[in-house]
Amino acid sequence: MELGYRKPLYILAFDHRGSFLKLAGIRGEPTAEEAARIRDAKQVIYEGFLRALDAGAPRDAAGVLVDEQFGAEVARDARRRGVIFAMPVERSGQDEFDFEYGEAFGEHIEAFDPTFAKVLVRYNPQGDRDLNARQAGRLRRLSGWLHGRGRKFLFELLVPPTAQQLQAVGGDEGRYDREVRPHLMVDAIRQLQEAGVEPDVWKIEGLDLRADCERISAQVRSGGREGVACVVLGRGADEAAVVRWVQAAAGVPGYVGFAIGRTIWWDGVKGHLEGRLSREQAAEAVKANYLRMIEVYRSAEQAAVAG
Repeated sequence: MELGYRKPLYILAFDHRGSFLKLAGIRGEPTAEEAARIRDAKQVIYEGFLRALDAGAPRDAAGVLVDEQFGAEVARDARRRGVIFAMPVERSGQDEFDFEYGEAFGEHIEAFDPTFAKVLVRYNPQGDRDLNARQAGRLRRLSGWLHGRGRKFLFELLVPPTAQQLQAVGGDEGRYDREVRPHLMVDAIRQLQEAGVEPDVWKIEGLDLRADCERISAQVRSGGREGVACVVLGRGADEAAVVRWVQAAAGVPGYVGFAIGRTIWWDGVKGHLEGRLSREQAAEAVKANYLRMIEVYRSAEQAAVAG
């Protein structure tokens, strides 16, 4: 099975767990009633996605990223419909990557049979060496397990600053993102590749400069990994920032799309949970935002190709 993914990929991400608890005003472990409320909110997002498919979102590129805890029914329906879908493997809200279901991680992947198994990993190449080594070991195991079974691997890389790195830019997180993080991302990808971690698709934090996207893509596809791809993640940022990141990346060889979540669905779901929007209005908002992001990406890609 060839490593990588060569087709366009526009993922609507709502595998969030802690964010949904916060959005619904839930502290601690949700009650059965509260969990049902979150599951229903995720169904609203999925309904918006299905409306987008009916309105012309490309079925061979449109997909969803949803968790088992609150989105199992969405995942099952996506599989029945032949929709591209990804599911997370990581334990939510942890600074150190570990498996959500421990040694049973493989059983859960096989039970749902997603298009992609996804991980979110916080990895700073200049950070705690022991932490990085532990994470790389678990990720290498997952990578080998997936590819040994012909399964695709989606890797969300976050590179949070160390205290020293943040201090070096005067505590300005914007400067860190612009001046420091792009170089660290390249180093993080290189270290993980050298440790035997081989994603098919890297889910990459937004970058303002096209040159930085090109450097990321070059590292991702280095060493004979020509088919490995990147997608832009949204980080829950405002739409203007996400549009800027999408436009910087679209058309860069190796970038095939995006995996964006809260920027697309937050306002609609929040309005529905607060009673300001009907279910239909919330789903329509999700649909419109998702279709708009696809159009932003495609237009920027066409412009880049045209020169």
